[in-house]
Amino acid sequence: MSKKKVVVGVTGASGSVYAKVLFDRLIELHEQVAEVGVVFSTNAREVWKLELGNSDFEKLPFTIYNSHDFMAPFASGSAKYETMIVCPCSMGTMARIASGVSNDLMTRAADVVLKERRKLILVPRDTPLSLIHLNNMKTVTEAGGIIAPASPSFYSNPKDFEDLAKTVVDRVLDLAGFDLNSYRWSEN
Repeated sequence: MSKKKVVVGVTGASGSVYAKVLFDRLIELHEQVAEVGVVFSTNAREVWKLELGNSDFEKLPFTIYNSHDFMAPFASGSAKYETMIVCPCSMGTMARIASGVSNDLMTRAADVVLKERRKLILVPRDTPLSLIHLNNMKTVTEAGGIIAPASPSFYSNPKDFEDLAKTVVDRVLDLAGFDLNSYRWSEN
């Protein structure tokens, strides 16, 4: 199995636990990872601090790029990052991606992934959804993106918040093509 180059975008949508668990799982899967490039929105850091009570995002073993660093490798298709995961994905970020507005590194990277016909996985957490949100999801899907809502499953009997978030993150990593040991319906 070839190692993967992945971009992870973290927005200011509520659900920082999903991003934390995603980073934890990527660390666990290091043998399958060639590179992880990370971009946080300004609000993402503030929401992380509020929801998780720490600044552990500063300790990630991945390269973190400024949200306006258009010299980041994944700002161009030539860098061959094959997957981008935006987790959690705010409705504002999804709207900009759906309309092709590349006003920061996160939306530029998503634009690159879509134009190169690579894998874009957006993990929205908002509820309820307006018709605008649904139409943006439809547009992203028609452009080749995957909408993987942060809707946890319960059949694995998760024990805590992180275990619950892991049910979503593992599905996202499955979609990204990682080989991982996770709960499988009727197999465990």
